[in-house]
Amino acid sequence: MSESTSPDKMSPKELMIVIVIALGSFMAGLDATIVNIALPDIAKSLDISTVMASWVLNAYLIILVSLLLAASRLGDMKGYRNIFIGGFALFTFGSALCGLSPTIGALIASRMIQAVGGAVISALGAVMVTSYLSASLRGQALGIVAMFTMLGAALGPVVGGFLTSAFSWQYIFLVNLPVGIIAIILGLHILPKQAPVTPKAKIDIFGVLLVFIALGSLIIGLTTVQGSDPRLGMIALVVSVVFWLLFIVQERRGKEPLINTSLFANRAYSLQNVNVMLIQMAMAGVMVIMPFYLEMVKKIPAGDAGAILLTLPVGMILTAPISGKISDVIGTKKPILVGFLVCAVALFFLSTISAETSVGHIGIYLFLLGAGTGIAFSPLNSAVMGECPAKDRGSTSGLVKMMTNLGSSLGVAVVMLVATIAAGPKLALVSAHGLSSMELAGAFDAAFLFCMILEIIGIVLMLMVPAREPSGEGGEAGIGI
Repeated sequence: MSESTSPDKMSPKELMIVIVIALGSFMAGLDATIVNIALPDIAKSLDISTVMASWVLNAYLIILVSLLLAASRLGDMKGYRNIFIGGFALFTFGSALCGLSPTIGALIASRMIQAVGGAVISALGAVMVTSYLSASLRGQALGIVAMFTMLGAALGPVVGGFLTSAFSWQYIFLVNLPVGIIAIILGLHILPKQAPVTPKAKIDIFGVLLVFIALGSLIIGLTTVQGSDPRLGMIALVVSVVFWLLFIVQERRGKEPLINTSLFANRAYSLQNVNVMLIQMAMAGVMVIMPFYLEMVKKIPAGDAGAILLTLPVGMILTAPISGKISDVIGTKKPILVGFLVCAVALFFLSTISAETSVGHIGIYLFLLGAGTGIAFSPLNSAVMGECPAKDRGSTSGLVKMMTNLGSSLGVAVVMLVATIAAGPKLALVSAHGLSSMELAGAFDAAFLFCMILEIIGIVLMLMVPAREPSGEGGEAGIGI
């Protein structure tokens, strides 16, 4: 581990290491949102249905999340530096293939290649920060990485919309090339070489396959259970549950598990991983439901609605680095609790909005939600990483990313389901403008209240987590657990 010149300030070399790692998070955040806005153009250009076009997103997500734990293990086996740079190269290569794809089949295959690289750079970010920097800088560094992730996610729709309208959808992928090349060059010169943590370990291929099937059926189930044939969605969800259970059994019995299940005996480790998923569920749910509210209830054009939504990630960007640095000094529990509380308050205010609520108030509430998420997210990541021994940091880094992505998937699907149930069968009349603004607002209010309940559950779980000494005071957090 690199030496810090000060217990509370990064050296220029350490800052450059964090920036290289953060570039990976920026690209992952950007690519998670930049494609959505271009799907109609992709469908039109390639002469395919909207459902088929959605697999440009789904295929990427399934491969990405399925390989997060395996990518972490590969980093443990071969060394983080080389695997991270190799992942960035593969992500960049896949992006080039996406931009050159002449058919939907080629595009989906290229997205899957891109997702393999994306899994590597996503999974190794937190463990590289933890390995390269001292414990007293962990929260601050993870806050910077989180800020870059949020910046990428915030810029995705804006950049994607501009590139698609000014040029073509191919450029939403080609824009990754210069950033990827710069990151690879910087990584080769800046990232330290370290011996692998577990060079003789092996990857649990059967476990990866189980995750792939469990996750694939989960996404298929969540996207079809609200469709014309909900039975197919229910069957897929049952299959998902079965394969998740099989994965747990495999991890407990396997000689080389992707994740050390004994870590979950640690209450703080388990509950804080759940909280990573909960806070992501609430944020993703709001991000997917709010555009419908702004356009259907407030009658705001899509372009203006996108600008209003930016207030949420701006709040996260402003608070994440500061909160991470504060958590290095006072510990992680208090900032996490404050963050969840701020989110709950913001969601309560969002649940009271109506057609008469001013855009200014909506922007303030979204900013408050983003600020609360940023306050909690960096210390939460730092806390989870601090609860595991050094040999399990790689798999834990992958697990945190897996919980984050699961939270996004579940948040989008479940919050939309809550809104549908709250509106009842009348929601089918929305496209025909058969519902009043008041009736629609009630459905959205129910969705916001559901997200608030998620935040309250997070507070309750966090109160059950024992407080720990700040990472800079107690030596290397997590060692010897």
